[in-house]
Amino acid sequence: MNSLRIFFIGGLTSYRALFHWLSPWILVPTFLLTPLFQIFLFVYIGRTAGISDDRFFLIGNAVVNAAVPCLFAMGNTIGGERNTGTLPLLIASPAKRVPLFLGRALPVIVNGFLVAVFALITGSLLLRVDIPPATWGGIAVAIAACSISCTGLGLLGAAVALRVRETAVMSNIVLGILIVFAGVNVPVGAMPGWMQVVAGWLPMTHGIRATHDLAAGAALTDVAGTLLAELGLGALYAGLGLALLRWFEYESRARATLDTA
Repeated sequence: MNSLRIFFIGGLTSYRALFHWLSPWILVPTFLLTPLFQIFLFVYIGRTAGISDDRFFLIGNAVVNAAVPCLFAMGNTIGGERNTGTLPLLIASPAKRVPLFLGRALPVIVNGFLVAVFALITGSLLLRVDIPPATWGGIAVAIAACSISCTGLGLLGAAVALRVRETAVMSNIVLGILIVFAGVNVPVGAMPGWMQVVAGWLPMTHGIRATHDLAAGAALTDVAGTLLAELGLGALYAGLGLALLRWFEYESRARATLDTA
């Protein structure tokens, strides 16, 4: 029962604490306007270059924007604690680490899901892209899988925050890598072989592919294996993140370096 309380209440409290120093109004340009401008940019580039159709660029750029809260908010779960001086209290607490940090991931997953869904719905309306209503249920499942998977990668970034003072630059680099490698604007099959190998180990790649297939009329059972691969990657990165958090915490205690990153 105590672990469940830490998971749900602790996670929600940590997410709310982000806005102690960050105005909630920043959500509008960051999570609502920026994804739309990104979609419009690549859709019109695609039209000019005569590459694929509007739906391809709409889906890729809408879904990848779920990574913004998943990477940045998770990174700040540690960075924010250090900035407010509460990191030593967090580490010194007897709370179990798995519910403590996975609970912080839950609001982030919901945030990423809502950002991607908003971008996809609004983008499809403004660009007049037809996505059959019957496919939206499966697409929502695929977007949720992407949000979960990318939050696992964000948890790994949160662990690195125990060794660096600023995670925003790192999160920007990772987001750029996802945009280039995950099949957002170029089909993975059209990339060089080494890029395809990298793409296969990144969150978003399998989820975006599944979303394209679902929008084209595939059944959810047809992409179940692809979505399981997406979730498996998320679990892998989350496991690495938790292990790295534990290791860095041990080293910080041994060397008294918790607040000196």
